[in-house]
Amino acid sequence: MSDFATSIDRLLNLVHHWAETRWSAPSGAGSRAEMVHTLVQRLAFLGAEAEQLPSRPVPRVHHLVLPDQIKVMAHDILAASPSEDLLARATAEVDRVRAALS
Repeated sequence: MSDFATSIDRLLNLVHHWAETRWSAPSGAGSRAEMVHTLVQRLAFLGAEAEQLPSRPVPRVHHLVLPDQIKVMAHDILAASPSEDLLARATAEVDRVRAALS
């Protein structure tokens, strides 16, 4: 398993069971949900880069759906056969957010 997939699994293990109050808790300049949504958007940008497609905004949905959005973005990145550099950047993004949420 790639470092990216491992990082995604670790993040999902941290957040998949969170209730609304945990998602709403402050983290930095916003809530934990805002931080993770920003990560989802960054992963979407990296996925578009890997697929050589234009980037698009990720819809903001209820924060309880964020773990599913993370899974979809990770799958899209891995399915695009990304470069090692892109995987390293994606892994760093995920690890940074996980560390901030821990």
